Amino acid sequence: MLKFGRFIAKNRILVLIISVLLLLPSAYGIIKTRINYDILTYLPENLDSMKGQRILNDVFSNAATGMLMIENMEPKDVVKIKEKISQIDGVEKVTWISDFLDESVPKEILPSEIRDTFFRENSTLLTIQFEHEAASDETQKAIEDIRKVLNKQCFLSGMSAIVKDTIELADRETPIYVLLAVILAVIVLALTLESTIIPVIFLLAIGMAIVYNFGTNTFLGEISYITKSLAAVLQLGVTMDYSIFLLHRYEDELKHTKDKNEAMAVAISKTTASILGSSLTTIAGFLALVAMQLGLGKDIGIVMAKGVFIGVIATVTILPALILTFDKVIHRFNHGTVLPEFDKVASIVTRYYKVFIVIIILLFIPSLYGKNNTEVYYNLDESLPKDMESIVALNKLKNEYNMTTTHMIIVKEDIPTFKIKQMMEEIGKVDGIEKVIGYDKILGPAIPEEFIPKQIKEQFVKDGYKLILANSIYKAATDEQNEQVIKLRQIIKKYDKDAYITGEGALTKDLVEIADIDFKRVSFISILAIFAIILILFASISVPVLLVGIIELAIFINMAIPYYMGTVIPFIASIVIGSIQLGATVDYAILLTTRFREELRNGHDKYESMRIALKSSAKSIVTSALTFFGSTVGVGFIARIEMIRSLSMMIARGAIISMFAILFLLPAVLLISERIISATSKNWRTRPTLKVLTKGRN
Repeated sequence: MLKFGRFIAKNRILVLIISVLLLLPSAYGIIKTRINYDILTYLPENLDSMKGQRILNDVFSNAATGMLMIENMEPKDVVKIKEKISQIDGVEKVTWISDFLDESVPKEILPSEIRDTFFRENSTLLTIQFEHEAASDETQKAIEDIRKVLNKQCFLSGMSAIVKDTIELADRETPIYVLLAVILAVIVLALTLESTIIPVIFLLAIGMAIVYNFGTNTFLGEISYITKSLAAVLQLGVTMDYSIFLLHRYEDELKHTKDKNEAMAVAISKTTASILGSSLTTIAGFLALVAMQLGLGKDIGIVMAKGVFIGVIATVTILPALILTFDKVIHRFNHGTVLPEFDKVASIVTRYYKVFIVIIILLFIPSLYGKNNTEVYYNLDESLPKDMESIVALNKLKNEYNMTTTHMIIVKEDIPTFKIKQMMEEIGKVDGIEKVIGYDKILGPAIPEEFIPKQIKEQFVKDGYKLILANSIYKAATDEQNEQVIKLRQIIKKYDKDAYITGEGALTKDLVEIADIDFKRVSFISILAIFAIILILFASISVPVLLVGIIELAIFINMAIPYYMGTVIPFIASIVIGSIQLGATVDYAILLTTRFREELRNGHDKYESMRIALKSSAKSIVTSALTFFGSTVGVGFIARIEMIRSLSMMIARGAIISMFAILFLLPAVLLISERIISATSKNWRTRPTLKVLTKGRN
């Protein structure tokens, strides 16, 4: 690695030119990467609810459907709006009562099933079907054009409209997230490092790594808007450590030589191994998310693991080139730091370690109880601002038309009509089902089939399938709704074993079940992977148990706080927070434990070893944790998308909790377990000796 370090130091200008040129294809990759704003599309394709959703997409085009509610408007004016919307590019058709009969005919003569579908006391409902998928550019442009012809009496909702508003909000806020993360990270670094300029140098190098990471996402095809919103600030937070390690090593080497290039070459060679080792736990934590059945985990996991790896490469190439190029400026603006020497902290923790063992015991049960009882929400619309245009419309629709949840049931067309009617009657008797709508019910004995317009029929019967709608008074993700979905599945399977039930209720029920499995799976894999890495690093059975155990306690505390504060967190937080916090902050524990072992090998007793280890490691741990906290906490305060706000706040809080756990609780655990560690570890108190093989002389 020394040769590599010398090459980077000697060719620093070339390195900087190449790094700048690489920004161009990365920018192109960012532009070409699609953003997915529909979390439910990440459900496994083999689920019945997803199979039904595909039929809705491919056959009925129902996934790209808008619901337009119009209040206090004359029928003739409603028809004018309907005609204007029908002429907009990307709109396939608009359905209203005028497709059945002239709008001048009193609505009272209509069958109640049809009348209640289109009318309430002061409003009427139109259905807009789009030619393309909800998140497509064509549909999003159509939504924009539709809103131009609407007035204050009109309320447009549906997945397409929600996606449109989410895109606009995320695009507006994401640059602010990054800017705020940069500002707060600069403030933390400026206060904790000795140079005013070095934070800017760090951010330049990490900024390039972030651009490269986002540019290479084009090979994935698309990423979720959650990944897009959080990946930059997360990458900034978790890779800043590596920059600090390199800088400190470079400054140490400058004490032994005046040749800056040689000092940097040695720093690169000595830092690369430790950075790679440190990054392994972080990468393992993120890659554990790939094991999720929910595709969102793979999305976040791959992007972030890739980001950490690219961050490591940038730290040993771009950062050294920048430091050497601006070395004079960096040292010209040196100043003191606000961090103390941590002598008192080290003495107190070492002297009263038994007290901290008691604290660990006292924290464990309430944190475990709180974590297990924290409420989680699965309704994705709940994470969006209540004043968002499409959410206002959605809530009006739910309240006035009792469309709290609409189940979409798909059966084969060749099922006899009498059986379909029996099935619909049975569905209508299920608790919480307010109304059941299907072609066979609309037809009835009063309306001959030839009177039904083709476009109306095709909304319910098409290409060998029949669509039945069942409106529920229950909210998705509630126990009542999940029980209702189970009963409906049992009913429809009696009449058609290949029938599907889909829609928000069924999809969310599957999401609940998958999230529970994913939480256990991700937790197990992340703990196992990081346990194995620490086992190899320390050649010890006990050290990984203790280190992972302390971080897991910190995770329990973090996850328990919402319970004791009476707040509800998004389901995705319960799955990903553990692996992110474990992978990103276990490095601090490894740093302290490594220094503790080093001092034991130097001949100190365990108390003096811990005092020295704490005093020497505390600054690095606090700086890293505060930087991680600073880069994410700003998003937690300003994000209007609640899912992103909750995730960011919990990640930021987790960094601080882990920091305190490692500075105050881990030393106590290491001290009280030192004999056990020594007995279960190889070369714990003695340095490993190198065997030199020599050939004997004849």
